[in-house]
Amino acid sequence: MKTQLNAYSVWEIVNTGYDEPEDNATLNQNQRNALEKVQAKDQYILSIIYQALDDSILEKVSNPFTSKEAWEILYNTHQGVQKVQKIFLQTLRGEFEAIRMEESELIADYFTRVLGIVNQMKRNGEDVEDVCVVEKILLSLDKKYDHIGIAIEESKDLDATTIDELMGSLQAHEERFRRNKNEPVEEVLQTRLTI
Repeated sequence: MKTQLNAYSVWEIVNTGYDEPEDNATLNQNQRNALEKVQAKDQYILSIIYQALDDSILEKVSNPFTSKEAWEILYNTHQGVQKVQKIFLQTLRGEFEAIRMEESELIADYFTRVLGIVNQMKRNGEDVEDVCVVEKILLSLDKKYDHIGIAIEESKDLDATTIDELMGSLQAHEERFRRNKNEPVEEVLQTRLTI
């Protein structure tokens, strides 16, 4: 918004404001004309500010008399939002560090949980690289995937491995686990039927 106000050559009024005399009666005609011109320009600036805001933020700045007052409210509100965002990011970082795959959890479900946290971090300004996510997932897999995680770490360049590639590899191994788990049961059933 500051750029837009600069484009209209009105940022100086927003930034420094203007002096409102305590008593207009003491002003001569030229001073009154100059004051009216500055006030009109300030109201124009206020309209520009109002047009750029959505309804929820507009409620916060609808009472100020000058553009400088409105800008200060917006600035202070944004600073508060940044502090909340910073605390929220700290919470998300903690969740990301603490997340672990549960024993009965499917690979796709675990990836969904991890990527949900990562996407929230990104939406709040955090730069999370894929390699960081890939390493985190490999380190936090259930113990039944330890040998697969080690094999992937040894055989692939983790810096070049995408999250999708990792998920595909792990899902393929998960499918083999499920298939192998079912084979002995089927073999036992077939053996019983032949006896």
